[in-house]
Order: sequence, then structure tokens, then C-alpha cells
Amino acid sequence: MKYKRVLLKLSGEFLAGPDGKGISPDATRALAEEIQKAKRTGVQLAVVVGAGNLWRGARQGVGMDRATADYIGMLATSMNALALQDALESLGLETRVQTALTMAEVAEPYIRRRALRHLEKGRVVIFGAGTGNPFFSTDTAAALRGLEMGVDVVLMAKNQVDGVYSDDPRKNPNAVKYDELTYMEVLSKGLQVMDATAVSLCMEGKLPIVVFDIFKPGALVGIIQGERIGTLIHS
Repeated sequence: MKYKRVLLKLSGEFLAGPDGKGISPDATRALAEEIQKAKRTGVQLAVVVGAGNLWRGARQGVGMDRATADYIGMLATSMNALALQDALESLGLETRVQTALTMAEVAEPYIRRRALRHLEKGRVVIFGAGTGNPFFSTDTAAALRGLEMGVDVVLMAKNQVDGVYSDDPRKNPNAVKYDELTYMEVLSKGLQVMDATAVSLCMEGKLPIVVFDIFKPGALVGIIQGERIGTLIHS
């Protein structure tokens, strides 16, 4: 394996049904099956999941206090984390959910050393509730937890988009795919990979990012084993 410990960033929409809303058991299981294939390589795997299928503060929180809207989003990510945990465990994978907001009846509180121990024991660790602070996205949570866990790479999963393009390839047939980018190129070109705070964190920590299509057959396993798939962002 090229990467022995990775952090997988998932969009909440991956857990949704065809309408992009709610939690679909079928969609969640399909995602869990991809993670199961990756775990068979022996990789240590952590996951950060978003909440776009349940809550989008920029749209649904209009007129609300921003911090309140963000806390609602954190709770939504925790719901997705529990749904993903259930799907993974139905496939026989041992998992732990840790949340940045305390909800002891359903998940462990985030404790860095405990999370590291779970990874060392081969458990999939799912981080919920973002960073636990408003004004920070789950992209930033992925960068932060990746650095704290000492992962080799952050894997930014996309759906039907196999990397970073100069424009939206679904709208612009002339969009150019980048096989490799530097952090500064992502920031200066304003490419919609992850938010600027997350990219800056990865740049400071020299943590590579790979953007790829998680439902492309063999993509997740291929990246872990060292294949050049998607777009690599590094220094």
C-alpha cells in the first residue's frame, strides 16, 4: 500500500436517495460497500461526513443566527455518522463514532488518543459534528482531523466527477481536468475543491489531498495502493 492511514471526506448527499435528501438505506449501504473494499487492503481508515442531505445552513438557515444554523448542521452530520456506522457494521466492520459535541448516549466524545487507538486496532472511526465550532465547514473538519490523526492523505470523495476541473464538467464540455495541482494553484484559481481554510490547513501541514469519484469501480482501493487516480493536490 502507498497509504497506510487515510481520512475519507464524504458529502452528506452520498447517503441520500435520488432526490438528494434524507437518508437512503440503499445509498448508505452502497457507500459502506466501497469502504469495506478499502478496508480489505488493511488500510487504517477515518471518515468525516457532511450534512448536505439533511441541512444546508446557507439555504435553510436564512434569517437565523449563523452560529445556531451551524450547530444544527453539526447535529445533522452526527445523524449521518450513525447511519453510516450502522451500514458498516451490517457488513461486519468494527466502527466507532466520535463527535465534537458531547452526546454520550449515542457516540463517544472526540478524544484524539482514543481515536488513534481505534485506528491502530483496525476500526473505522467516523467523526461527527464537524470541529464542534460554528463558522467552520466539514471540509475544515476533515483537514483538522487528518492532521491530528497523522494520516498520509485526505481523500475527497466526489460523485460522477473524477477529479478537479477548470470548470464544472457537467455544464462545460470544454472543462479541463487537472491531474496534479499545488495548494497555491487551488487557492489562486478559486477551484471548488474544498474551502480555503481547509486547503490552507493541509498546505501548512503538508497533507496531500486526492479528489476522486468514489463510485468509479476500484478507485478508492486503487488510490490506497498507489495508482494515479483523480487529482492530486500537494506542495
